[in-house]
Amino acid sequence: MQIGTHTWVIVDGWIPPTGTGSKPEFVSHDTVCIVNAGDADAQVELLLIFRDRDPAGPYRLTIPRMRTHHQRFNDLTEPEPVPVATDFSCVVRSDQQVVVQQTRLDSRQAENTLFSTIAYPAS
Repeated sequence: MQIGTHTWVIVDGWIPPTGTGSKPEFVSHDTVCIVNAGDADAQVELLLIFRDRDPAGPYRLTIPRMRTHHQRFNDLTEPEPVPVATDFSCVVRSDQQVVVQQTRLDSRQAENTLFSTIAYPAS
């Protein structure tokens, strides 16, 4: 089953700088969620675009066929760690059709905030 598209954009990227929750479940984070409902593994690249510096990436992921993957931006390290408390956007490119969503957990105060939004399908 092929659903989705090859290029997606997450406009509102931002990793909260602190958290009050237990680790690792309630660490403040921003996440790119990708589902590959196709018959082939998807080779995915993430390019991060910033307000006041050159882009970072590509960060490379493989999403196996008929699987989902939730990648915390906090955990990306190659080619460089993603800075916290810094505005960024993310362009997601895949060689297979995928669907992309973003979630953010902000646990800077005891009352956690979680939001999720579908990314913009650019192609």
